Amino acid sequence: MTEMMERPAGTGTADVKKVGFISLGCPKALVDSERILTQLRFEGYEVAPSYEDAHAVIVNTCGFITPAVEESLTAIGEALDATGKVIVTGCLGERPEKILERHPKVAAITGSEAVDDVMMHVRELLPIETDAFTGLLPVAAPGMRADAEQPETTSRHGDVLAPSVKLTPRHYAYVKIAEGCNHTCAFCIIPKLRGRQVSRDAGSVLYESFRLIAGGTKELMIISQDTSAYGVDIRYRESEFQGEQVRAHLTDLAVKLGEMGAWVRMHYVYPYPHVEKLVELMGQGKILPYLDVPLQHASPRILKLMRRPGAGRQLDTIRRWRELCPELVIRSTFIVGFPGETEEEFQELLTFLEEARLDRVGAFAYSDVDEADARALPGHVPEEVKQGRLSRFMEVAQRISTEKLAEKVGRVMDVIIDEFNDDEDDQPGTRLIGRTKGDAPGIDGQVYLYAGDFAGQIKIGDIVRARIEDSDEYDLFGEVVEKPEWRPNVPQLGHFGKH
Repeated sequence: MTEMMERPAGTGTADVKKVGFISLGCPKALVDSERILTQLRFEGYEVAPSYEDAHAVIVNTCGFITPAVEESLTAIGEALDATGKVIVTGCLGERPEKILERHPKVAAITGSEAVDDVMMHVRELLPIETDAFTGLLPVAAPGMRADAEQPETTSRHGDVLAPSVKLTPRHYAYVKIAEGCNHTCAFCIIPKLRGRQVSRDAGSVLYESFRLIAGGTKELMIISQDTSAYGVDIRYRESEFQGEQVRAHLTDLAVKLGEMGAWVRMHYVYPYPHVEKLVELMGQGKILPYLDVPLQHASPRILKLMRRPGAGRQLDTIRRWRELCPELVIRSTFIVGFPGETEEEFQELLTFLEEARLDRVGAFAYSDVDEADARALPGHVPEEVKQGRLSRFMEVAQRISTEKLAEKVGRVMDVIIDEFNDDEDDQPGTRLIGRTKGDAPGIDGQVYLYAGDFAGQIKIGDIVRARIEDSDEYDLFGEVVEKPEWRPNVPQLGHFGKH
């Protein structure tokens, strides 16, 4: 459940309707949740901190893999038992028969990207009185200038992608630049759930990013289902940003984002040729030297069965990227035990891992997904073999991570602070937890720091300089040596003190 939102001024406490909210799934779904919460706030609803306070509950579901479906169905059941009024949205909402089979008493079901439909059902379940004076005032789309004309293609994915409510801490935010996917990967049903790719105009993304940085955000995570394909569907058309025309192309977008002075981190980047230009920007210090690239496997035959791009060229691509940006940190995810995978092909994957020496690696044992084409492939790998391969894979990945992190010991690195880690006997602000430029929140490693002479002077969201003194399999340890002032190229709104 999200935390309680502040009640809009002028709303009587007796008339307040409170909506519980459960957000499941990936960062892309988190952005969808932020949009819905933004609209709830605009229309005078509060967000309940617990089931006991909620008049109804919205569950934003995930339907990508079987365990995620089960988690979503369980959450829906708990919300129904607690309140009796549940609106289901998100990826699993695209398969209403699955939900109704388990939970026939849900009040309403909508699919993903359905803010208007969700709000319609909220109003039906929990009608609120509109203030006679303020109810007629127009409300601009969140994150947008009121005078901006929107093309027809933004009716579903346009500026509702720029929420005002954040579910992340103030110092970082996810910025979704496109929805949907044009790939037909055999193991995935995202195109069936979220449709084909629909990109936002560059101006929309840039104005949202500008607003976030002006409000104190220091790190932007750029996300979509296929970030490298950004703008293909709208033919890289130009749109206005601060008097200039900017193409809806990933390189052009990255250049403009980099000029704002915040950390810019790229996720879900497919290894297309133009990514080299992106890596060149990283080498120049314009955006973070970090690429999240979902490679999935190394065997050309398995990649073809998966219907993944770039089969057999990954190593050459990675070598070229590292020539352009030696500081580049690469994270990736892989599937082991895909139907038809032989022991020799799994060994090919391990050999690739040894040669590529990726910095951050995640892996999953293949599992069937309803309606995914991979279900019909021959040669399904027994579960015990899949789990054994997963364990062997992660042993290699962990060893490589340990070796690469040990190379950072003795260096001084920039670290963004995410939380305090004080013991009861510590002076407040003595122990800190943060991340380097090579670590994304929630999925990568952390840096555990002593504040030293800066104890009590460092806030959540500060970017400090730290000397790395030790490492283990996934994390770094060190001490703060400097607290530089943070100066973005975007005017700051309000008073945030010195950063």
